[in-house]
Amino acid sequence: MRVVVVALGKVGLPLAARIALAGHEVVGADVDERVVDLVNAGEAPFPNEAGLPEALAETVADGRLRAVTDTAAAVAEGPALVIAVPPLVVDASARPDWITLDAVIADIGRGLQRNDPPTVVSVETTVPVGTTRGRLAPGLSAASGLAEGEDFHVVFSPERIFSGRVIADLDNYPKLVGGLSAAGEARGMELYASFLDAEVRGLGSAEAAELSKLAETAYRDINIAFANELARYADRLGVDVLSVIDAANSQPYSHVHRPGIAVGGHCIPVYPRFLLAGDADARLPLAAREINERMPAYAADLAGDVRGKRALILGVAYRGGVKETAFSGAFALKDALARRGAVVLAADPLFSDDELRELDFVPWDGTSPIDAALVQADHQEYALLGSGDLPGVQTIVDGRGVLDAARFPGVPVHRIGRPEGSAQDPGSSIAPRS
Repeated sequence: MRVVVVALGKVGLPLAARIALAGHEVVGADVDERVVDLVNAGEAPFPNEAGLPEALAETVADGRLRAVTDTAAAVAEGPALVIAVPPLVVDASARPDWITLDAVIADIGRGLQRNDPPTVVSVETTVPVGTTRGRLAPGLSAASGLAEGEDFHVVFSPERIFSGRVIADLDNYPKLVGGLSAAGEARGMELYASFLDAEVRGLGSAEAAELSKLAETAYRDINIAFANELARYADRLGVDVLSVIDAANSQPYSHVHRPGIAVGGHCIPVYPRFLLAGDADARLPLAAREINERMPAYAADLAGDVRGKRALILGVAYRGGVKETAFSGAFALKDALARRGAVVLAADPLFSDDELRELDFVPWDGTSPIDAALVQADHQEYALLGSGDLPGVQTIVDGRGVLDAARFPGVPVHRIGRPEGSAQDPGSSIAPRS
């Protein structure tokens, strides 16, 4: 089978590699010439994706995977399946900017041909409900002059993976497929089943598949918001919220997540807003967003009086080990500390000083004294920090529960929802954290 994967980012490239590993011929299309050149050299254009360098080395070398910059030309070769996974750009309020996705759809449409059986175009980019039927399919028809349901099929199949383990996740979770027609959905399921070990599940419509992605993401946001409310209450009571959560989760019907300083990333802060855009009567997603967006300010309060003091943000990435800042809590934390009169500095092992400046942070030189430190990203390097690494520090807010408080003798280490002196995170089988 010939497959075209459009947009070779952190979702698209591992997906393309996984399809090629299954023995299919894959063409990856991306407008970034650097990415295309690296892929064709068998090299990963971004780090920390398990199994990707090995998969590229194998599949590029034997010709199963190649990359191009011309999407329309790749689609014109008549693939059985075209998978579109470009990012959907959003503004600070999570409102979509359609420019990139519309351009990708137009490029695919210009290359679409009448094939027997018809080519299936699968959109994996998360979108508001109704987008596939109301915007993307008409865009393909307009660009191609062909009829959806006759000359080609469109399905929506949301990506359900975690950055850093995409290739493994593709086989770990059911692949959801929702078509604009029964025939298109059936064909899409057949094609996905040809390269995935996971269950391929049809949902009956593109709208159902779109809503399923928004539901699973909003659930996590709502659950984390509840954990954050429990944590704030536990701070007032002087009890350890993690012990409380683990006790609650000892019953099989309780699945409370973990509290934390912020909810960041491309997904959890964004997709509940898509749900709210389609359902103005929804209340829980809105409340959860408001609760979670207040957590950086709450963490700043835990640092005490920071007026005129040097406050260091540890980690500007939205989560540990990932060089991404989409909706990172570091931005809101910086603003909260600045409003309280602090001199705000930042450090992150994944970002250079110049990159921090480009993000509007003032880099810490690593040696000058600081008064307060606040852990915003759970980078594994932070687990080994001690008082000698943070000269002059007088108070610490561990917003992710990653520090060893014993390494900071005489320095109060505040953890959200956890009294000073409580044990390290006991862990849990239900451990998604904000």
